[in-house]
Amino acid sequence: MKDARTIIVAGAGIGGLVVALALVREGYRVVVLEAARQLTESGAGIQLSPNATHVLSALGLRERLRPHAVALQAIRIMSGRSGGEITQIPLGSAAEERYGAPYWAIHRGDLQQVLLEAVEGCSDITLRLGFGVRDHATSAHGVTVVGKTASGVLVQEQGLALVGADGLWSAVRLSLGHKESPRFARRTAWRAMVPANAVDAAWRQPMTHLWLGPDAHLVHYPVKGGSAVNLVAIIEDDNELRGWNSAGARAALLARFSRWSPPARAVLTAAESWRTWSLFNLPSLQPWGRGPVTLLGDAAHAMLPFLAQGGAMAIEDAAVLAAQVARADDMAQAFRAYEAQRYERTRRAARAVARTGTIYHLSGPLAAARDLAMRLLGGKRLLSHYDWLYDWKDK
Repeated sequence: MKDARTIIVAGAGIGGLVVALALVREGYRVVVLEAARQLTESGAGIQLSPNATHVLSALGLRERLRPHAVALQAIRIMSGRSGGEITQIPLGSAAEERYGAPYWAIHRGDLQQVLLEAVEGCSDITLRLGFGVRDHATSAHGVTVVGKTASGVLVQEQGLALVGADGLWSAVRLSLGHKESPRFARRTAWRAMVPANAVDAAWRQPMTHLWLGPDAHLVHYPVKGGSAVNLVAIIEDDNELRGWNSAGARAALLARFSRWSPPARAVLTAAESWRTWSLFNLPSLQPWGRGPVTLLGDAAHAMLPFLAQGGAMAIEDAAVLAAQVARADDMAQAFRAYEAQRYERTRRAARAVARTGTIYHLSGPLAAARDLAMRLLGGKRLLSHYDWLYDWKDK
């Protein structure tokens, strides 16, 4: 243990828990502060592309995650209007051989539980729930974090450094003085989870099905070892919702997809209830941190879910941050090196996500040209376009 020095992590989401595990492997103690009094996860899935599973495997979590994960064999791209297949992007063993790690789908609750069990099984990590970070102050000795409990009691935590992994509405980002606020992307996500037997057998296959249509797209894939199917519909929408997990009116969603093909609508009607929330972008921040304080994941570079990279980027951040901390005794120097290494990578991912969102929601002749181009390219060549994204190693 490096002089039993403690690094504070704000936020016990995916990024916060992964960075805690990564830092402990480099010889540090970690205190994770989380505003929630208990950790609960909405019934949603997450795709873990090879750049993410590479890091999780390196942390020794692969075998713990495997029973909960579905190894996706392909991304099957469909026409929302006609119901026909446009092309398939191969995954499975071919992708694992290409990138050195699998492409998985998993329930967020299962991923979080595995991460929590790893954290709770580590004596060098302390998880403090009900600690809402409000502010921080730095000194020659490190960082003092000021927070408030759910009952309103002011509390403090001291450490060598602070990592803000506290999400889109990050309190650490605000305490650093960043004035940029998340911007409503004029899109709404609708999410549901259904038993696998609620959908046609064709949609239970270990694949991501991606349906493209005008001003909307639909994604679904199996989770829970194949016993459930996660549904995500994203629509263009000028109505900004309050909160992040509101009940959605099923009839309103079905009306929005009324001109889609019967197979696509059948998937949507399989879910009796939906949860909705507005999607936000975060303007580019530079620098992310100052002194022995930095940001990680959505707190630094929130992006829309069109390439399933929000969680993956946070997981990558965690690996790079821990590697940079291991190389330097000075936290400020290590954090600036981490930020420099991650800035262009996350910017490139955000630009790719923005382009993808535009392409997915095309209509009319432009949509027809997109579909033709995808067919002509074929799945293997389409996959190669993402080599820069998936073939990533934390070096």
